[in-house]
Amino acid sequence: MQITLVLLKPDAVQRGLIGEIVSRLEARGLKIVGMKMMQVSRELALRHYGEHQGKPFFDGLVAFITSGPIVAMALEAESAVELVRKTMGATSPLDSGPGTVRGDLAVDIGRNLIHGSDSPESAQRELALFFDEDELLAYSRDTDAWIAETTGA
Repeated sequence: MQITLVLLKPDAVQRGLIGEIVSRLEARGLKIVGMKMMQVSRELALRHYGEHQGKPFFDGLVAFITSGPIVAMALEAESAVELVRKTMGATSPLDSGPGTVRGDLAVDIGRNLIHGSDSPESAQRELALFFDEDELLAYSRDTDAWIAETTGA
């Protein structure tokens, strides 16, 4: 199983889209193993977006993610990173297909509602920024057998 980070950005919170987006992710079969609403500090934003430092859009990213509350989630599934990325859609809503979060609900690349880790390695690094280990829960759901085929006996 793989765990990935998803952030519902300030625009998703302000537009009242938390429930809609969480529903889409859960309907896809992703299991929430951690979730909290929080205000991102400048320090956390600088660490989260550190790879973009020096790029023209960096200051705007930091200002936006710290502009209001977000919802941070840890989601688990086989291929969780890829499932989340496909559910979110392309970074630019104009390039996102219908049925994706960004394709259906966003219109501007600077207000694209959602962040998801882009690789298992990024997920591990980003999860450690937003969650303490004891904030992630291990549990099973009765529906898991109906979501993905398992191998074995």
